[in-house]
Amino acid sequence: MLAKLKTLGPGLLYAGAAIGVSHLVQSTKAGAQYGYVLIIAIILAHLFKYPFFAAGPRYAQHSGKSLVEGFAKIGKWAVLLLLVLTVTTMFTVQAAVTIVTAGLAQKLTGINLPPWQWSAILLALCFLILQVGKFNVLDQLMKVIMIVLSLSTILAFAFSFGVEKSFADEGMKIFTITEESDLAFLISFVGWMPAPLDIAIWHSIWSITNPNKSINKGNFDFNVGFYGTAILGICFLILGANTLYGTGMQIESSAGKFASQLVDIFTLSLGPWSYYIIVIAAFTTMFSTTLTCLDAMPRVMGRISGQLRFPSMVTARVWMIILVFGALIILGQFVESMGQMVKLATTISFLTAPLLAYLTYRLVSIEKHNFAIWNDTEKRLAQIGLILLLALSVLYIIQML
Repeated sequence: MLAKLKTLGPGLLYAGAAIGVSHLVQSTKAGAQYGYVLIIAIILAHLFKYPFFAAGPRYAQHSGKSLVEGFAKIGKWAVLLLLVLTVTTMFTVQAAVTIVTAGLAQKLTGINLPPWQWSAILLALCFLILQVGKFNVLDQLMKVIMIVLSLSTILAFAFSFGVEKSFADEGMKIFTITEESDLAFLISFVGWMPAPLDIAIWHSIWSITNPNKSINKGNFDFNVGFYGTAILGICFLILGANTLYGTGMQIESSAGKFASQLVDIFTLSLGPWSYYIIVIAAFTTMFSTTLTCLDAMPRVMGRISGQLRFPSMVTARVWMIILVFGALIILGQFVESMGQMVKLATTISFLTAPLLAYLTYRLVSIEKHNFAIWNDTEKRLAQIGLILLLALSVLYIIQML
């Protein structure tokens, strides 16, 4: 077992990318607003997204190629569609995770700067880390970050059941899927629970970058990351429910105020002694998400550029620079609050998910004569998941019209 734990790599990168906004912000908010009821949404999201997430590392392990090269087998149109979907989501995804990290950086350091300035500092730091250390730095950082976060979250979850709180009449909100605001929240919640479907493509690229490429290790590596994010997602939701549900308090929409509120939730459960542990754990968690997103999306765009025969100068590094400036433009010019940014990014990711799921399903069907990516049960789950993603997207669009 210890030998297997030492080989963990892409699975922890998956966890580092997934455990961020979806857990610290959205899961906590789900518990604070609706109590325990949306635990079922976490379970179903993991269940029906599982085949699509698993397809990334499995395809890489079997073929030695990423899902980008796999989608090219479907046809050039599939790569062009992937290009559109990635460009549509990458800037909002990076902006959303960075602005949350900025709020926690402000809380950790006590230095009050506008969110976009903190975001610029953090993105510059991430860029330097990735250029100097590349995959190895990312791989080693994640092991430490995930251990600190997991232990502190599980402890806070356990102690939160003893927290005393004052109830307000208007605080006991009941989730109703036919209510527009509740459906909108569900869409944004599920959109990044445990992560956007794009992460399967990122995982496939990390898997072929990682030197430990045996199929058995790949499955173990993926399962540790996947089930770990599910458990922590439920812990964060219960933390929000145990400390805020029924009090009438709302999750703050500004990055700085949210950071303070999140730390208060943990210290209320664990005690004042845990303050610095929680601040550091929360910041490093979001920093890891910012770092992994900045690493992954330019890699995807670099491979798409190669498949579409873009000029050789359009490398992953060039896309990384474009991503940094695009995210900062969004944060500096078009976004008024962290809450607005998170809702925008998660909703866009959810609405593009059925198309990514369809591409993955097509690829698995094409490759079934060469190697099996899914067993029969996983194939049925993928079919149901695809239908559910499409149905919820259509329902959301209809209600918004």
